[in-house]
Amino acid sequence: MRVPLIRLQCGVNSYDWGKVGKDSAAAKFHAATASEDFSIQEDKPYAELWMGTHPSLPSKDLETQRSLLDLVQENQSLLSTDIAERYENKLPFLFKVLSIGKALSIQAHPNKKLAEQLHKKDPKNYPDDNHKPEMTIAVTPFDGLCGFRPLAEIAHFLQNIPSLRTLVGDEEAKKFEDSVKGKETSDKEEHVKANKEALQAIFTKVMNTDKDALASATKELISAAKSEGSSFAGNGGPSNDGQELADLVVRLDSQFPGDIGLFVQFFLNYVKLDIGEAMFLKADDIHAYLSGDIIECMASSDNVVRAGFTPKFKDVETLTTMLTYSYAPISEQKMNPVDYPYAKLNTTAYSSSSSNTLYDPPIPEFAVVRTALNKSGAKSTFDPIDGPSIVLCTKGKGTISVGPKKEELKEGYVYFVGATAEVVIESETDAGDEEGLITFKAFCQLDEEAKGKL
Repeated sequence: MRVPLIRLQCGVNSYDWGKVGKDSAAAKFHAATASEDFSIQEDKPYAELWMGTHPSLPSKDLETQRSLLDLVQENQSLLSTDIAERYENKLPFLFKVLSIGKALSIQAHPNKKLAEQLHKKDPKNYPDDNHKPEMTIAVTPFDGLCGFRPLAEIAHFLQNIPSLRTLVGDEEAKKFEDSVKGKETSDKEEHVKANKEALQAIFTKVMNTDKDALASATKELISAAKSEGSSFAGNGGPSNDGQELADLVVRLDSQFPGDIGLFVQFFLNYVKLDIGEAMFLKADDIHAYLSGDIIECMASSDNVVRAGFTPKFKDVETLTTMLTYSYAPISEQKMNPVDYPYAKLNTTAYSSSSSNTLYDPPIPEFAVVRTALNKSGAKSTFDPIDGPSIVLCTKGKGTISVGPKKEELKEGYVYFVGATAEVVIESETDAGDEEGLITFKAFCQLDEEAKGKL
């Protein structure tokens, strides 16, 4: 039997929102393992590198050119028996690199039940029947719109952005303000239910704005953003800077002129992530990524319900009815990574800036470990786990080993690691106090409670 360490060739998608040419990390990583006839085109956008078994763009064994899906279906031990049974002989997660040059769609991913219904009804636009909770880790500085803002912030914008209030309608705006006033942060069940209903009503009203009303309101909004500067939107509100919001309006209008997304942003949290920061999005959470390079891990699905900032199929009715309408500060969606306890850093080359950092969302399909080894000879040994892994190198040079098999590791190289294998990653990059070799290891390991539900 082959040692369960397989170097992968991973496909890249070209979407309009991707970074162009060699500015795209997705393109550069794809080029590291692509066939000889691939070259990065400097005028072409490259958006997503996919690593996994999803049939839309399955990864391949670089050596044999066989799909990873075929390999794990032929040999269940690569996944582990429990994971093979639970996830129908497929990798339970889809690992990606996204390179975002301009806003990608205002969207949400359906829960499992809705995914099954949408796929059955419209398989062209909803290509599988799985849910898609996802986690985002910043590789470069990132910004996006994620989750509904606290209700007091939305009320502030209704009162300080006349064009937004016009779209909502003065009567509907007053109804929303009266409904949530004094109960914006209440955790009483009846208050939360009423707040969500009020938020759904005004958001649905805005999403169904007719073209003429949108065009008029957009003209007014852009004029205000350009002329008011730091005083825009009532000085930006409780958690935003007015100039920053004004600049964002102008930027998004340059990418998608007159799009409804220009107004959706006042309902959603505007979030920035520094390198290494992360957030988790549950199924049915609304979001729109705006710029940056990110690592993304999700349940293995390609289901997206879109409603703005996109030339693709829009499904406003489904989006406005499926959302949870949960509202909270962005701090509640940001993750708190911790040290990963099941990997040992060697002591001879260890220093304080070498690390194994775990990003562990509250779902069974995946978790991710970011490894940073800051000098040549620094080494991390990962304990065997009862599940599969995919390892991506995003910076530096080194090696990856499973048993007697040792392979080269450098920027853009991707490896599949089978279940129960001890993995050793070693740096050949000397970077002083800086992080030299950086890898991301996505994996699935079912806990005892999950196994009991099989």
